[in-house]
Amino acid sequence: MRPALNFSAVDLGASDAVLDRAISRTTRRLAPFLMLMFVVSFLDRSNIGFAKQALEESVGISEAIYALGAGLFFISYSLCGFPSNLILHKVGAKLWLALLMVAWGVASMATMFVGGATSFYLLRLLLGVLEAGFFPGAILYVTYWFPNRVRGRVLGLFYLGVPLALIVGGPLSGMLLDIRPLARLESWQWMFVVEGFLAVAVGVFAFWYLDDRPSHAAWLPVDEKRALVDALAHEEKERQSVGPVNILPMLRDPRVLYFLLIYMLIQMSTYGAVFYLPVEISTLLGTPVGFEVGVVSAIPWICTLIAVYFLPQLADRFNLHRQFAYLVLLIAGCASFAFPSTGPLMGVVMLSLAVTGFITVQPLFWTFPTGYLSDRAAAGGIAVIGMGNLGGFLAPNLKVWADEYFVSQNAGLYLLAGLTVLNAGLIALLGSRKTAKSAD
Repeated sequence: MRPALNFSAVDLGASDAVLDRAISRTTRRLAPFLMLMFVVSFLDRSNIGFAKQALEESVGISEAIYALGAGLFFISYSLCGFPSNLILHKVGAKLWLALLMVAWGVASMATMFVGGATSFYLLRLLLGVLEAGFFPGAILYVTYWFPNRVRGRVLGLFYLGVPLALIVGGPLSGMLLDIRPLARLESWQWMFVVEGFLAVAVGVFAFWYLDDRPSHAAWLPVDEKRALVDALAHEEKERQSVGPVNILPMLRDPRVLYFLLIYMLIQMSTYGAVFYLPVEISTLLGTPVGFEVGVVSAIPWICTLIAVYFLPQLADRFNLHRQFAYLVLLIAGCASFAFPSTGPLMGVVMLSLAVTGFITVQPLFWTFPTGYLSDRAAAGGIAVIGMGNLGGFLAPNLKVWADEYFVSQNAGLYLLAGLTVLNAGLIALLGSRKTAKSAD
């Protein structure tokens, strides 16, 4: 019988000054740039929420077409992440991540040509194909560079990209939507052009800036490089003793499937908020989506920025990743239940609590599978768990179904809130004896 998984950090000589310097130097170099890449990625997939009203007026995109098109992104996104991560593991992160960014930037810019339902669906599917490899690739890339004991903190810095994308992206998208038509392009078309071009520019720079592994990093002194490589190699051996190493055993592992379920429910909560937050803020304020709504929409993401910076660090320090994860998700679920029945001020407060929980739980969650899987199983397993992004497809369509079935504009919100509370319980069960033994 394989020993049960222990989520506690592996002691890799944390007091060693050389290793500490290597981790600090690597964090300063890679974490901000990975965060920037995530900002651009999240902006290009979520700016559709700001274009929703404009698409309805300009090209006749209905509520149902919007929900389906917004969600179709996650069908191709979820299906293509697995092969993309295996390619990254084979050819290296620098080349693959740079190519993906340039390609999805071009696809995002092409959204300016949407003329109806068919083109909307096809472009969302294409964007999903091209973005599919970035997120699981970035998570895998973090495992190449950072030991377990600091991975929660580094993933927290990476996840700062989500609130930053929407703090900056909200006002930016709103401002672009407020401009007058220019050069025969409507304002919503300029939004896709400008924000898609950002991905192209960052992708070109990534090819020069990134290195595949610590052993390739000319910017790391020799002693720091050796200490970091040795620490990561030691951890790899530890993971091989408790989790699957190859693809087929990983696909049969019940714990990986459990991680997949949890992550899918997290994504349902997240994108239920992301796709509808501008519209909900617009309803609270009684004003159309524009610069004012963009500014107010940034408030929940400012709260998220603070929480996602500090909570993963505290979880690393006290080794309480699971406890922090289910508590923040439970609070988020309760806030989601309260939101529809509140006024404008409390509505923004409840939305802020909910959104903060949906994002903050994610860097905490990823410490579980990355501390369990190794080698090819890590490359494939992270992508398999990433298929939980299908939750981004399910969330808007489930909301539309619930609203229509129960003849209530809040039914879908209550359903997604209930699933969030359920998911908090699933994370809590990660610490139960029954669940822990599923990895045996």
